[in-house]
Amino acid sequence: MTTAMGVSAAAERSTTAHVVWASALGTAIEWYDFLIYGTAAALVFNKLFFPSFDPFVGTLAAFSTYAVGFVARPIGGAIIGHYGDRLGRKTMLVATMIAMGLGTFLIGCLPTYDQIGVWAPILLVILRFVQGIGLGGEWSGAVVMVIEHAGNRRGFYGSLVQVGFPLGVAASTGIFGLMTKLPEADFLSWGWRVPFLISILLVGVGFIVRLKLAETPHFKEIVERKEVLAQPALEVLRRDWRSFLLAIGITVSEVGLAYLLTVFTVVYATTKLGLPRQVILDAVVYAAIVEFATLPLAGWLSDMFGRKALYLAGGVFSVALAFPLFWFLDTREPALITLALVVTMTLTHALLFGPKAAFMPELFRTQVRYSGASLGANVAAALSGGFSPLIAAALLAWAGSYWAVSVYIVALSIVTIIATLMAPETARDSLRS
Repeated sequence: MTTAMGVSAAAERSTTAHVVWASALGTAIEWYDFLIYGTAAALVFNKLFFPSFDPFVGTLAAFSTYAVGFVARPIGGAIIGHYGDRLGRKTMLVATMIAMGLGTFLIGCLPTYDQIGVWAPILLVILRFVQGIGLGGEWSGAVVMVIEHAGNRRGFYGSLVQVGFPLGVAASTGIFGLMTKLPEADFLSWGWRVPFLISILLVGVGFIVRLKLAETPHFKEIVERKEVLAQPALEVLRRDWRSFLLAIGITVSEVGLAYLLTVFTVVYATTKLGLPRQVILDAVVYAAIVEFATLPLAGWLSDMFGRKALYLAGGVFSVALAFPLFWFLDTREPALITLALVVTMTLTHALLFGPKAAFMPELFRTQVRYSGASLGANVAAALSGGFSPLIAAALLAWAGSYWAVSVYIVALSIVTIIATLMAPETARDSLRS
């Protein structure tokens, strides 16, 4: 009997490890697909798809198409979350991989404005919308899949999935860094397409890995008990609305910071400060690499001290570093710029994003967990994530200085702090069923 129990425990650990690895890999690929658009919007889309505009206005137009992906995310979250709670987590994770992969690959094939005129930005917007639909159900499905396998170490195992984000940032920014070493004419003609086209190979790998995933025991349990809901997304709004609003509140600062630190800083450094593209791209890559370690650490700490403690710390640091971040950027010194991004990413985004993989799904019961996490995360992303580079660029143009952007960061952080104080502590409770 002891031997059988030992074998069973070993098999459970093996299954959990495989689920974590497959989810993290798939999430990294999907983040790569989504984030290369942001880097391209900051560097090249204003020239190729909006060339008739003033350069800064063209950048705003490019960021507007960037935001379209975030408008699509709640729609994708509602649709994919609905079927994830009805048909299973695994099925929809495979579907999101296909949607993201095709959308990204086709962006790399698009003709430019000089070739087909206004149809170029129109097609760009459509494909960005497809990307947003795919990502809308990707992250939530991956973290729900993991924490429903993870037992009492949900914070730590969930945070391993979050490593997919900095990996996607490092890969997307790094490959654009390589492409920008090409002569300008080559970069504008074909170099920018390479990051989009090679994603089809990565998606193929992720697709095969995800096909081998096992469905979660929590979902199997509600299927066996015939407790699968007919309209889980509507049930979130009807019965779980408080958890839904809290999920939005605790996320707005983290998701806003993610894109301000990885996208807007590129625009600020290259246009406002006149720095070479490689300086800020390298700094973003180094900050993302450090997050490989700090995200799992934050998840582990949240298992020990609670989700709320980490979230409150991240919110307070976000307020404290909102102005110093730009002080360091304005020095134009590569080492200080890199230090600023590493420290800010570690003490703000990592402390919020690491525990989020467990905290967000823990707010919802099993029957609506996929839908609740999807809607909460993606509505917040639509409100602050996709529009944050656009809002920051507009604030910079209005104020003529970074101070307005710093105030914006402080405002987002205060919302997250308030929501965290109102949320229940979930770290030591069993998952709700």
